[in-house]
Order: sequence, then structure tokens, then C-alpha cells
Amino acid sequence: MVAKLAVFGVLAPIVGACASVTVYYQVNQHHLASSTNSAALADYTGAAAYDPTVLNPPPTPNPPIPIRFELELRNGGTPGLSITQTGAFFGFSIEMSVVDQVLGRNSTVLQVPFLNLMANLAKRAGGVRIRVGGNTQEGAVLVDSTPSGRILEKDISGVSNPTQTPPLDYTRDLIYMMGNISHLVPVDWFLGIPFNDTEHFRLAVAEVGQQVLGRRLIGLQVGNEPDLYSRHGHRPSTYGPFDYFGEFGALVAAMSGEAHGANQHLLIGPNIATGDWTPEMVWNTGFVDSYSSNLAYLAVEHYPADNCFAQFGIGTPADPQELFASYLTHAAGRAIIEPYLNSTAFAQEKGKRLMMFETNTASCGGFPGISDSFGAALWALDYGMQMAHSNFSGALFHVGGQNVFYNPFTPPPTNQSTFRQWTIGPVYYSALVMAEALGPSNGARVLDLEANGGNDNTPAYGIYEGGNPVRILLFNYITDSSGANDYTAMLSIAAGDGTPRQVKIKRLLASSVSQKGNFTWAGQTFGSNFGSDGRLEGTEVIETVTCEAQCLIKVPAPGAALVFLTDGALAEVESGPTTTFPTTALTKTVNTATIDPAVLETSNGHTGMNAKGRLGSTSKGSVSGSKPAKGRIRTGYAAAVILTYLLATTLVAGLF
Repeated sequence: MVAKLAVFGVLAPIVGACASVTVYYQVNQHHLASSTNSAALADYTGAAAYDPTVLNPPPTPNPPIPIRFELELRNGGTPGLSITQTGAFFGFSIEMSVVDQVLGRNSTVLQVPFLNLMANLAKRAGGVRIRVGGNTQEGAVLVDSTPSGRILEKDISGVSNPTQTPPLDYTRDLIYMMGNISHLVPVDWFLGIPFNDTEHFRLAVAEVGQQVLGRRLIGLQVGNEPDLYSRHGHRPSTYGPFDYFGEFGALVAAMSGEAHGANQHLLIGPNIATGDWTPEMVWNTGFVDSYSSNLAYLAVEHYPADNCFAQFGIGTPADPQELFASYLTHAAGRAIIEPYLNSTAFAQEKGKRLMMFETNTASCGGFPGISDSFGAALWALDYGMQMAHSNFSGALFHVGGQNVFYNPFTPPPTNQSTFRQWTIGPVYYSALVMAEALGPSNGARVLDLEANGGNDNTPAYGIYEGGNPVRILLFNYITDSSGANDYTAMLSIAAGDGTPRQVKIKRLLASSVSQKGNFTWAGQTFGSNFGSDGRLEGTEVIETVTCEAQCLIKVPAPGAALVFLTDGALAEVESGPTTTFPTTALTKTVNTATIDPAVLETSNGHTGMNAKGRLGSTSKGSVSGSKPAKGRIRTGYAAAVILTYLLATTLVAGLF
């Protein structure tokens, strides 16, 4: 099949730059209010992805931290290093129900900002790993076509789970879209086999996935959080690890034969949320030994907290201000990992790789003021590095829709997609820094350096290749604009060539852990809400520090510093320009008027509605004053010219 591929995205706001915007929220969606909100913020009625809540940073430590400390490393013979890690360690889990917003409209129209964001990571890490799945994969059905002609449709009337998961119908064009993305950017994919009916497995997703994606399909998830099935009403109350063991075996039997020759060896389990079961409960069934030849990865899923009461009225209320400090410490990541240390050792013993298959700041969408703050960038980066140090083999941070706070990246609402750009969240910055920290060699090994006497405010990691340190990543969780809590690490390297004559430094910076948007990585930024096409803006700043007996590395409060100990370590992640995806063809050629930003900011598109509730139409061929069709909202807004990049590509099984 030959497909003409259109890559689309808004290059710049047609109506001009806006320092602030008015966001219109969907009917019946409500802001998750915190007791810390001011009266003005409590009145916010926009989507969670753009929530303006800003929390107070924790006070500076008392007693104060040591602001000068030695950090001595050595070439060769360093104990405690992790297993070798891929630069693509930090990936993404995209909820299946939103892929048509995040990846593209279909296989021939892809999202330019998404391609650019993935290209940024691929340049530094050599590739990207993405899962398409989540709760919505469990009831997903592959169909020949949908009534609307779209690649994906949700049955909102059939929602289930406490998290109101809708059943999905999708077409094979969704998987062709993933294949086209991999033809442009080196993205590897995980898919999920629906597990809601184990009497009649729906294996089409695996069959079509293998046909279209070929070697780019690297795993098939078997069950999403099966330890919660009983709690959510999907299995009897007696359902336990041995039941999952049996259902996994039934799937293996169903996949026998040539049609699933490759897929039989791509399965991933047990994918538990460590809610009602522990990993050990699954290991003790003999799961890994029994299905060793079928298991590409072992996997768990974990969120350190939940905001489910605010979203769905279940669980316990949580105050983000009270929780904020718990994310701003090295102990946070360690606490998440500690229950899995036995499992990472078990995986190595069995010759398997263990992944954190879905995670983020908190389930049920995260917290306002935490999940979308600079503090979350430091937290996710530290957490990711701690997983690498603790011998996980990858982590996928979850991406939802407009109604969550924690997204690494968020496309604008569909009714604003012609004049708004994307919003890049703090967790994407974490992914970018970690990609550079590990690099593309696939030979990096990580060590928690227990820096500054193990102070939880100032963690540091060493990244080693060939037994020698090549990069160091240092953190400062403290917010203090006075500079009194900026610290200096006095770095030296023993044995081999010793301390280098100079090092290069890139810094991840913001004014406060509470800051939202406009963070900088090496002087460059993705801006604030609705401000990015996926490309870093600004001039890159790489500092050179000359060393004598020691290299003096300053880390501001707050921030992180990635230190490159050799020119080669920097060149690995700086080799050549990032591939970007320009837009050169028109996809919208009518109704391209520009409107004064002041008017647009205060208009909801209904001004001028007459007494009968009728709207004037801007659609070609429409009759002025006609009523909108049932279920459709017609609204007048400035339609931007969307430019597209056309590319012919051949989709053949195994091409990628």
C-alpha cells in the first residue's frame, strides 16, 4: 500500500503572541480545586492541562545543607554500577483513547509537534519507546471502519471502571499511523492485547501490529493492572495471581501457529499496579519459568499517589500543597523503587528485563501545582535515574487527554488546533535530560553517588561507559533566589587519566520548583501553554569549566546540572542537527481571517446569538442563521492556515 503522508501543525499563532490566554472548558468538566487556591484560581473553569494553580515552594532546609562538598569518582573498578541501559530508557505510555489527538488524525496526517518532540529525543538517545494502551486497550475492538470515518471512536455511554473508561472501536489505520511515524523517527512500539474476554481473545491488534510495524513492534502487553480487575468489577472477588497465570497460558495457546510466530515471543506481564498483589505473589506461581520463551519483558505499573477523589469521588481527598514537599526529595524516587528491588534482582536471575510500564506523579491525572511544575521535572528525572540505577530496563510516563495535569506534552483542544500550539510539560524536559545523560551508546551504567553525605536535597548520579565515568547528573531541590543554597560540588577522578582539564555543563533551570512553563534546558525552552511546535527555542548555552586538582561544579537552587567529562561524551548527544518536520502545503484554504487577539481572548464564539439561540455560520455552503446539527457545536474563531509536509511512503511489513 502506498500512502501520501501529510504532516501538520501550527507553526505560529496567527493572531500574534499572547502573554496570557482565556481557556474555555468543556461543559460539565470541573476544576479540581485545592485548599491552596486563591479565590481567583478557584473560579478557573478551564481544562486541567492548563490549570493556573501555583503552590508555595517548601521553606529552605533548617539546618542548611552543606554548600561545598567533594565528589570523588574513579576510572575502572567502581562497584555498584547498574546493568547496561539504553538511551531510550525514559519513554511514554499514551492512553489509547487519545492517540488520534497526540499522534495524528490518521495515517496520512501526522502531528508535526509530536514528530519534532520525538526527533529531539531520538537525536540524543538513538530512539524512543512508546506504548499505546492503558485502561482503554482492554475493551478496544479493531473494526473495518467507523461510522464517522475516523480511526477511533469512543462509546461514552458504555464507560466502566471507577475512572470511567470508554470502550473503543478503532481501525487498522491507527496502526498504519504508528508505522508512518516510525518511518520518519526511530520509534519502537508496545501494544496491548485486550484482556476483558479471555474466552474469545481478540488478537487482531497483534496480527495487524506485526504486519505493519514489523521489528518496530517490540512488545505486547497481556492485561493492564490485573491485580485491580476484581476491585473494578472485571473479575470475581476470588481472582488472584494463579488465575492470571492460567489466563496468560490460555492466551499463549490461542497464539499458537504461524500467524503469531513472532508475537508469541513478545508478550509482557504481569503488569500489576502493586495494589492488591505484590510482584512476588506472581513470581511464586512459576509464571516466569513457565512462560519464559514468551516473555519479552516483565513489567509493573506504579503511581506514588492518586487524585481520584477530586476526579471521581473515590478514595481519600488530597491537598496538593501538603503533598508538594514529598515530591521534592531524593527519598521520593527511592521509596517508589524499594518494593521492586527484589524483582529487579529476580529479573536478572531469570535473564529478563523489568520495566515500569506506566507511571507518573499521581494516578487519576496528577495534582494541580505539582504535576505541572518545575518540581515535577526534577522529581521525574531523579525517579527515572533511580530506576536505571536500580536495574529497571525502562520506564514509560503516561500521557492522557485535556483533563489531566501530568502530561509530558499536550496538543491544544481540537476546536483550537488551528490557532493554538502545543503545551510541553515538565516531564518532557525530564525525558530530554535523561536521554542526554544516558546517551545513544546503549552501554551506559548508572550509579547513585550518595552525594553530599546522602543529603536528600542534593542527589547526584554517575553515568559510566566502559567502566569509566563519562557524565554526572546533579540535582538541587531547594528554592532560594538569594543564592544561599546554591552549592558547589568539588569533582575529582582517580586512576586512569585522572581529573579532566575541563568539563562542559548543561543546566535545567527555573526560578522556583513551583514555576509553570518556560523552564530552560541549556538556555533553550519550549515556552508556556500553547507555545510550542515541538522544537527548542533560543540559543543553546553550554558552560565550560576549567579544572585544576578539582572541577568546581555549581548547581543553583533549584536546578539540575549535567556534566560532560569528556568531549566525546558531549559529542554523542550533540552530533548533528535534530531532524525537524517543516510544513509546506495548505490543508485549510477557506475562512483564514485574522482577528484582534483582544477580541479572541474574550469571545466564546457565541456573541451575536439571537433570541432563538441560532448562530451565524462561517462554514462554506452553510445558510446563515441555521441551527447547528444535534451534538455539534458551531463556533466562529480565527482559522489559521495549517501548512503540511507531504511525503510518499510505502507501508510494507518488515520495512521498518
